[in-house]
Amino acid sequence: MSEGPLSGVRIIELEGLGPVPMAATLLAELGADVVRVDRPKAPAFEDVLDRGRRSVVVDLKHPKGPETVLRLIEKADVLLEGMRPGVTERLGIGPEPALARNPALVYARMTGWGQDGPRAHTAGHDLNYIALTGVLAAIGPAAGPPTIPLNLVGDFGGGSLYLVVGVLAALSAARSTGRGQVVDAAIVDGATHLASMIWAEREKNGWTDGRAENLLDGGAPFYSIYETADGKWFTVGALEPQFFSELVRLLELPEWEDAQWERDRWPEMRAAFTDRFATRTRAEWERHFDGSDACTAPVLTWGEAPHDPQLAGRSTHHFRDGATAPSPAPRFSATPTSPAPFLGARGTNTAAVLADWSVHEADDLLSSGAAIQAG
Repeated sequence: MSEGPLSGVRIIELEGLGPVPMAATLLAELGADVVRVDRPKAPAFEDVLDRGRRSVVVDLKHPKGPETVLRLIEKADVLLEGMRPGVTERLGIGPEPALARNPALVYARMTGWGQDGPRAHTAGHDLNYIALTGVLAAIGPAAGPPTIPLNLVGDFGGGSLYLVVGVLAALSAARSTGRGQVVDAAIVDGATHLASMIWAEREKNGWTDGRAENLLDGGAPFYSIYETADGKWFTVGALEPQFFSELVRLLELPEWEDAQWERDRWPEMRAAFTDRFATRTRAEWERHFDGSDACTAPVLTWGEAPHDPQLAGRSTHHFRDGATAPSPAPRFSATPTSPAPFLGARGTNTAAVLADWSVHEADDLLSSGAAIQAG
């Protein structure tokens, strides 16, 4: 395990998909000892974010299955779960028995809709959640459907990161007071809060519901994306006047120097920028703008990104066993982190975790079949 800032923190993750595994990976890379409680049978969709944790297989249908998890809870600081509301209660490992066993436990729950409300017990995925918040409607070109922003805004932005914030805040409170609590993290809440600036723009600066009409949604020609001569793409984000001035100077379009905020001329400005970017390749524009404050950057593919001089210079990715993965973030001066290793086979660590965590009657739990060690 990493010797990061969370070294010594013990976390239980109940097997799931999406935002909980991402949160668990992040916490593991921060140094926590994260143990994933897996089912005996692998789900239809495996967790591809299986880095940095150890796997314990527990049969929750076994008479001693819930008790096995509660024994682990007695030794843990945090529990992460992403099941539908009421499921862990029915399994006998909900907040009430968990906090009874460990009053300082942070019981962190991750759902899409939240623990209550008319949709709380219905299924959904990232796209559905951000659709309800207004965020999805704001992303994409003016015509046609909204653009799907992968699952970054909902699952991981509004989900995982807000779950981690909740865990860290509740963990700090538990260490100060000795009292744990339930953290109710919902993607609809997190994605809505993530859009706080846009809500403020609506109140203060007249942000509209129309796509590509506003400052940061592609409506402004100086905050947009342009096609280059080789069919690739180049970004411009010259919001401040001094950066806009540098942009038009390097584009050799000085006639636009004093027209940045003349909104009725934005279509004409966009046409001028479009024509100019079409005269050179992406690589040529990158060299042309290199070292300037025009706020520009090429649009790179997944395959290109790890080799960009800026990202490569910071080791933003790491390479292991022929695979490329993001390096831990953020970075710490006194308690540095390191890339988390891959998990390995399900149940590989069951016996070791029970021993490391000094779980009472571990041998009995293993021999009864409630806890299962992989062969």
